[in-house]
Amino acid sequence: MEVLTCRSCGRLFNYISGERVCPACQKKSEEKFVEVKKYVRENPDVEIHTLSQEMEVSVSQINRWVREERLVFSEDSPVGIPCESCGATIKTGRYCDKCKAERRNEFSHAAGLDRPKQPEKRALRDGKENKMRFLDR
Repeated sequence: MEVLTCRSCGRLFNYISGERVCPACQKKSEEKFVEVKKYVRENPDVEIHTLSQEMEVSVSQINRWVREERLVFSEDSPVGIPCESCGATIKTGRYCDKCKAERRNEFSHAAGLDRPKQPEKRALRDGKENKMRFLDR
């Protein structure tokens, strides 16, 4: 465990994991998230800057929730964020579906999952099958 200074309020706290804010600020952030999520459900076509002003939350915090896939905008909403790879507009997450598929293929190839499985070959001795041998016979 480390003792850190909260990025939000400046108080010292025991840091275990996650965001580097104290439990009190983390609780406030979660409460604000619930309010923002409710507001987005009631106003599905709201712009990010309007949402930021109405809910008194920074645009970067809203983008962070969207990147974490905690906050999702509807498909018909004009709001979107750019894919980190190609720049296409997406509604949640870090990558668009096309880039996710490319990454999945790259990882599968690197792990060797795309190679066809070859049957296991049995070792042959003098053209005969391997059999159990006994030394006393």
